[in-house]
Amino acid sequence: MQYHLETIPVWEAMEWKGECPLCALERKTEREEIERTLGASVMEPDVRVRFNERGACRNHQKMLFQGQNCLGHALIMDSHTLLKLEQLQKLQQQAHSAAKAKSSLFHKAQEPERIAAALSEMSAYCVVCDAMDTHMARYRYTVLHLWKTSTDFRAAWSASHGACLPHVEALLKTAHDVLKPTEYNAFAEEALGLLITQLTSDEKDLALFASKFDYRNQAMPWGESKTAAERAINRLRGWCVGAEPYLHEK
Repeated sequence: MQYHLETIPVWEAMEWKGECPLCALERKTEREEIERTLGASVMEPDVRVRFNERGACRNHQKMLFQGQNCLGHALIMDSHTLLKLEQLQKLQQQAHSAAKAKSSLFHKAQEPERIAAALSEMSAYCVVCDAMDTHMARYRYTVLHLWKTSTDFRAAWSASHGACLPHVEALLKTAHDVLKPTEYNAFAEEALGLLITQLTSDEKDLALFASKFDYRNQAMPWGESKTAAERAINRLRGWCVGAEPYLHEK
């Protein structure tokens, strides 16, 4: 698979010096896709067709709802809802026909599973997640390409906090298609080493934070322990709590 290199956003993410540059890129992409979905693209036929068919997941529906374009959201939800109503009516007719038909017991037994599968399919996709997956695949490719070809980037990566656990996993999956076996092993060792180093520091700060609740340790300095829980959570699950990982906040 061929990817277009997007080096500038990746370099900006590295210069941000946050806990995980890919979390910053992911959040930036997510916010941009929400704005795009609610923006001029609302009136673009291909965008409307895609949203009608796939809709948005719970999290991204919430972000769309909280956006600055309630009319745009209502418009795309109206056509999306009409399509889903049509699909539901067809399923209802299938259920009605199955209930009235003098078919075999085996056929009747399979009908609930088919209807349940069709209902699951109706809410299984998200246009924002789809776009994010495409962008993040390119960003991962770019990170690995730069790591392989740029001594400056490799030095910056080695001096960084590395990436969170989910993005280390994603990078290593992509690395099979980008790096040679020896390069893959070197990158995996380094990425895991950075993750372990940062998580070890998080754990020490978590222990310190907990110990501060013992009155005997009240005089002990807090150090970096007040943010230990959010750092550990974000490192193990990807950014989800604490300050937004904006690229412009360096």
